[in-house]
Amino acid sequence: MPAPDIAAPISSDAAKLRALILSKLTYQLGKVAADASDRDWFVATALAVRDGIVDSFLRQMGVGPSGSRKQIYYFSLEFLIGRLLRENIHNLGLSDTVQEALAGLGIVLDQARLAEPDAALGNGGLGRLAACFLETMSSLGIPAFGYGIRYDHGLFQQVIRHGWQQEYPEHWLMFGNPWEFARPEIAHPIGFGGEVTLEAQADGTERHVWRPDETVTAVAYDTPVVGAPGGRVNTLRLWRARAPDPLRLDAFNRGDHVGALSEQVRSEAISKILYPSDDSSAGQELRLRQEYFFSSAALQDLLRRDLREDRDLASLPDRVAIQLNDTHPAIAVPELMRLLVDVYDVPWAEAWRITTGCVSYTNHTLLPEALESWPVPLMERLLPRHMQIIYRINAEHLDAVRERHPLDDRLLASVSLTDENHGRSVRMGHLAFIGSHHVNGVSALHTDLMRRTVFSDLNSLHPGRIVNKTNGISFRRWLQQCNPGLTALLVEALGPRVLTDPMALSDLRSLAEDAAFRGRFAAIKRANKEALAAMVQSQVGVRVDPAAMFDVQIKRIHEYKRQLLNVLQTVALYDMIRSQPMRDWTPQVKIFAGKAAPGYARAKLIIKLAWDVARVINRDPAVRGLLKVVFLPNYNVSAAEVIVPASDLSEQISTAGMEASGTGNMKLALNGALTIGTLDGATVEMAEHIGAEHMFLFGLSAEEVTRRRAESWSGTTAIDASLNLAETLEAIDSGVFSRDDPSRYRDLVDSLRGNDWFMVAADFNSYLAAQARAAALYRIPEAWRRAAVLNSAGMGWFSSDRAIAEYAAEIWGIPQAS
Repeated sequence: MPAPDIAAPISSDAAKLRALILSKLTYQLGKVAADASDRDWFVATALAVRDGIVDSFLRQMGVGPSGSRKQIYYFSLEFLIGRLLRENIHNLGLSDTVQEALAGLGIVLDQARLAEPDAALGNGGLGRLAACFLETMSSLGIPAFGYGIRYDHGLFQQVIRHGWQQEYPEHWLMFGNPWEFARPEIAHPIGFGGEVTLEAQADGTERHVWRPDETVTAVAYDTPVVGAPGGRVNTLRLWRARAPDPLRLDAFNRGDHVGALSEQVRSEAISKILYPSDDSSAGQELRLRQEYFFSSAALQDLLRRDLREDRDLASLPDRVAIQLNDTHPAIAVPELMRLLVDVYDVPWAEAWRITTGCVSYTNHTLLPEALESWPVPLMERLLPRHMQIIYRINAEHLDAVRERHPLDDRLLASVSLTDENHGRSVRMGHLAFIGSHHVNGVSALHTDLMRRTVFSDLNSLHPGRIVNKTNGISFRRWLQQCNPGLTALLVEALGPRVLTDPMALSDLRSLAEDAAFRGRFAAIKRANKEALAAMVQSQVGVRVDPAAMFDVQIKRIHEYKRQLLNVLQTVALYDMIRSQPMRDWTPQVKIFAGKAAPGYARAKLIIKLAWDVARVINRDPAVRGLLKVVFLPNYNVSAAEVIVPASDLSEQISTAGMEASGTGNMKLALNGALTIGTLDGATVEMAEHIGAEHMFLFGLSAEEVTRRRAESWSGTTAIDASLNLAETLEAIDSGVFSRDDPSRYRDLVDSLRGNDWFMVAADFNSYLAAQARAAALYRIPEAWRRAAVLNSAGMGWFSSDRAIAEYAAEIWGIPQAS
């Protein structure tokens, strides 16, 4: 597919770039080189790089609805972009030039780039996927806007104190963001509350008029998203909440200095932090305000952009594709209807055709809490006009169902947009489904489960609407940038096409039989492990041996992701090492990292258990250094860029049927880690492409999990059948790892003896055996290295380039994308 070249490139002359960086340092930061800090050098370099993309950025921002290509608008509550300097200079082909320019000033690029804050605008895979997809659309030349929230603090900074997670604000914007452009002239009013009246118009018709009693202003901030050479520069537009009147001067002058700022505080809370706790009614309301705030701002903005060319709204679906990244922006469906009907005078039926023609929805989880249901009273109070619209959408939807399936009350209740059980609520997942022309899952298994479980009745009414688009990752970020040593080896072995054609990795299969190549592959892994070992010692003060097997589980902490299962196996291994010192044990380093939601007490307790277990094992001389355990705090994109290339064993051990896809599994395997995992999410497809014989698969299938839950499975059955598990649980329950509070983990252990909902006890023996297979293979270096090469060789299909090309051709109607 032809794509516009990035124009006005930065000079590849290192001397000229060096002069530009010095100019930025002097005239925009007001510093001289002798006094400049690493952060000053980062900012000056970022500003110099930004100058080189501005022309393309501004020119291509105008290409979209008025041009020859459809414009994609990607709505996501998260964009986990991480640091951008390395990505931007890599995609511009300037890595060596920038390094040389800074070296001439006595500055090391890798040192300066680490001064860039890690933008914590996401929680995990969802936000990282959005960032990868936006970069990929730029690289493929697809015009796109990403829409989200410019959180002042993003996700919290995680600090571990005596094993307990504590949350502190993340200050990524403390010193500004050199990549972004503030757009105060692009501001949209966002209403909340108030009342709706039906008012007669001059032509004799009636119109619903919503008069909010509160208005917040959404102000745009734009960050250029640079594609690979030959691509384009797209836009990430994030919205900041501002009060229309930030200070009540009358109250201030009366001496009520705090009260004078109350409206500002209430308004700006919307864009303060990502995922405020929704345990309270106020937190729940703030979450809904956030979702409506950015969805409304985005829709007002894209309509403004489209209609500035005096276009006909009837053909909007030909020019605009709106992709909802998970259920958070589902409120965009009634909001687009409101704008079309109430603001642009589009008849209802035509507005619904336009809406469903533009919107498509990606579902990322089958967990009920992530599908979101908002209480009707909250919706009616906060968004009264939207509830009217939802009621009408639902009435017409149910009328159509009733006509096809008369007297089927069960079906009507199942597919209704409102749930009448346990207090009336709006089913946002259903709303997104009904308002979209396509609904996609993110792995083959997940999509099949969507059709058979949460959306089974809707799928029967709309066969073909649900499609699969298995996730992918940006190889530019997760191979070429974070693992330059392996990238150089691949280019040498396979040629430069491996940089642009992910499927070229398949040619590695023959090289897996080459002992010399395997040795070089392993040497690069060893160097990466040494870098990670240094980070571990720096962060938590634990020395680890790079020769040991690095067994890594890096993901948000959740019961279904089963960090607990990993901890239990760690305890069992610890007991075996002590009781059987004569055996030839494989040295292992267990590495955990991830954040628990602030209100998720059980997840925080699992972090504490991992920390307690690590403390006991790492201090025990009987272990003889054969097992080390670390929990790395404040996991983020930058940490992942060090951990991923250094991992030997990738833990993908979720309860089967509960992980939609996963992308960490892809990143780790791409970099030569072997997977230990269940047949869940995209791991199923990875096994097909890599070969299950080169992975360590274990555990119940999704169907078996469902069956056991239906049979009222009890974990006691598994515990009685496994002496290892029984002894492990007894040690934890009796306080071996919590002598200061022996009963600390009693409830956690009791949950496994009970219904064992996440099948931790059920899968324990199978997991223990898989771990033993992994340890045995690691003791045969040539066999392990061969399997590692074959893992990398099988990952070409999991590129985000493939994923976005499929979205473009099959959902967005851009068949030439490739």
